[in-house]
Amino acid sequence: MKTRALIFTALFAALTAVGAFLQVPVGPVPITLQFLFTAMAGILLGRRYGALSQLIYVALGLVGLPVFTRGGGLGYVFQPSFGFLLGLIPCAWVIGFLSRRRSGPAWLALACAAGLAVLYAVGIPYMALILNEYMGKGMDLRAILMAGMVPFLPGDAAKIAIAAAVCPILRKRLCNFNEFDV
Repeated sequence: MKTRALIFTALFAALTAVGAFLQVPVGPVPITLQFLFTAMAGILLGRRYGALSQLIYVALGLVGLPVFTRGGGLGYVFQPSFGFLLGLIPCAWVIGFLSRRRSGPAWLALACAAGLAVLYAVGIPYMALILNEYMGKGMDLRAILMAGMVPFLPGDAAKIAIAAAVCPILRKRLCNFNEFDV
């Protein structure tokens, strides 16, 4: 069972990396499919392995593999979008925790929305810190929200709908992935 869990963990780390390159550039942070794969990892793998898949993804990028939207390496911590990458880890954990016992599409959508809130709670302050303190942009909260959150909300809603619709089917057809998260 542990080997299977680790294989799926690695798979979702890889899918998140692929999701980084499926993007639409809009400002300092492009629209990607990373959140979709993070949400699916949380739902299907549970809180521990879902978060681990995202931790592996971030670690691979920090050691220099070009898996982030603009490459990789330790210097990436100075990119405005790095806070969103860090936020993927607790995002997957929250989604996995909330979807552990219930798997209806409406509940999964709420779990994904909660995970998305965590993602923004980590990403937006980090973005503000880098843009204002490190890069000296002097952006106020409204400008930060317009650059790092508002344009992404419609796409995020679509990703939540997809994850909430697809994951119950995957749970039934493939296996009960949450058996990993005991």
